[in-house]
Amino acid sequence: MSKPLIVIVGTGPAGLIAAQQLAIKGFEVHIYEQNKAAARKFLVAGHGGFNLTHSEDIDTFIGNYDKIEIQRIVKYFNNKATVEWLDKLGIPTFIGSSGKIFPAKGIKPIHVLQAILNKLADAGIKIHYGHRMVDFNEREITFVQQNEYIQIPYYKLILGLGGGSWSKTGSDAKWVNLFKAKDIQVNALQPANSGLNTKDKFYTLAGQVLKNIQLKFAGHEKSGEIVFTSYGIEGAPVYYLNRFLRKLSFPNQLFLDLKPAYTVASIEKVLENKGNVTSILRDRLKFSQTTIQLLRFLDKETYTDSGKLASAIKNFPIEVVSFRPIDEVISTAGGVSFAELSNSLELIKYPHVFCVGEMLDWEAPTGGYLLQACFSSGVWVADNIK
Repeated sequence: MSKPLIVIVGTGPAGLIAAQQLAIKGFEVHIYEQNKAAARKFLVAGHGGFNLTHSEDIDTFIGNYDKIEIQRIVKYFNNKATVEWLDKLGIPTFIGSSGKIFPAKGIKPIHVLQAILNKLADAGIKIHYGHRMVDFNEREITFVQQNEYIQIPYYKLILGLGGGSWSKTGSDAKWVNLFKAKDIQVNALQPANSGLNTKDKFYTLAGQVLKNIQLKFAGHEKSGEIVFTSYGIEGAPVYYLNRFLRKLSFPNQLFLDLKPAYTVASIEKVLENKGNVTSILRDRLKFSQTTIQLLRFLDKETYTDSGKLASAIKNFPIEVVSFRPIDEVISTAGGVSFAELSNSLELIKYPHVFCVGEMLDWEAPTGGYLLQACFSSGVWVADNIK
């Protein structure tokens, strides 16, 4: 007697981990991928610092996600479970100074992916490349492969179609129109973990880093470091504030606290010392050359007045005018509305069809949270399929 067939579309982390879990449960699993190779976005993302998850306690960890639904899923298959799963794959990990969890030294993204693919191959899971999904219903899915239409019946279908950033990797969001045609609510895909275009162009600072700062907006704040670019600013605090900026229209003002450990009064007291302002900033306040260059953007009256300069150091204004283009951002907000899905992430209008990963409507900052939610959603769906 043949095993029930599970069809998974997409070789992102959510689809791959779901495939493994389902094979363990005894299902026949076939994965279909439109590219000629697996997990291209996973590999590209790893080039910028390959954090697989984060070591925070789970209550703090799930607070980084914007939706209750994804918080529940991440809590079910949490960061510790991911580390254990990786270890079973032969991928040891370590915790970095920031709390992020990385693969052991020398292990690159391609090595992690190959370990996963080897495990899938050992389980008899087949991956079919060059297959682009064009339609589905509750019992059959249609692909185009070399200009030929192929219909495949299935027992359960898992869609891991990605978001809308980095289209060169296959994350092109072409599925959105198909979902809308099927009357499935998809909340608009928008830039997330995006750099910000600024009114003032910091060309002279491009490539330089401001460390140990706090970035503030509308009652929200995030510590860390930012990077100046030819168009504006990037960095974890910038990405964190994306979700709050998105609720309002541009332009908006962010504020940099360049000396979080000091008060305005304590900074002013230091600045009141006689001497060259730049020397005091460097020698007494221990500011980096980058910070001093940034303060030089202030008008002369502010720069030479100890009270005004102290206030500017604690609240340096940066006017932001827009997000970066969606195709170049790290991830996207928006996606399939949770209102369209059952608790098990099954489409209510199309029974037997499940959605996982970034195509769902959730958002999180960088630092391991994105990959973790993808892993978690894959396991969640696999464990809910009987």
